[in-house]
Amino acid sequence: MNPGRERAVAALLCAVGAGLVLLAGGREWATVRASGAITPIGRTLTGGDLAGATTALGWAGLAALAALFATRGRVRAAVGALLVLLGAGAAYTAATGIGRAHVLAVAEERSTLLRLGGDLVVATSWWWAVSVAGGVLLAVAGLLTLARGGRWPGMSARYDRPGTGRAPAGASGAAGAAPGDPASLWKSLDRGEDPTLDGDPPGPGRATND
Repeated sequence: MNPGRERAVAALLCAVGAGLVLLAGGREWATVRASGAITPIGRTLTGGDLAGATTALGWAGLAALAALFATRGRVRAAVGALLVLLGAGAAYTAATGIGRAHVLAVAEERSTLLRLGGDLVVATSWWWAVSVAGGVLLAVAGLLTLARGGRWPGMSARYDRPGTGRAPAGASGAAGAAPGDPASLWKSLDRGEDPTLDGDPPGPGRATND
């Protein structure tokens, strides 16, 4: 696989991973109900309620996507290491945020009636696993960047035309200057040359400076 395709794969993993983390953060992760209460009492908790840090980590991972294209060398390697940390953090906070003790604690903080209820029943959805999967994809994108990112082109590489470069330092004067350069025109006039002749030998129909 060539470096350009490797970078595209890493960018795709980063985008999908961050998207899954952000998508899952706003969905329902758990529901707590008091089964022994006279009046049914329940509380629905989202990913933002149980693991709010995952959403912040997802946004940070999405921001790192642009850095994959804009950086090179050691800076890109640092972006890869950051992606590994962001992905691992998102996966860890999502996995620990769905624990029963944590879910009950958050639910009781948001609903005092649950404390007065009987047996509390916790039901979880699969959205927390989606967030974990997104974190894993972010980490994989970071590992790929660390391992292969040094070979990838930068953002400006596609706009560079092959064979273009600066003129040699010793090349000066009218021959090395652009035709419309005002400085070269003034130098030509100082030497007694006519810049309108464009370097062509004087013909029968042109007057010389002599």
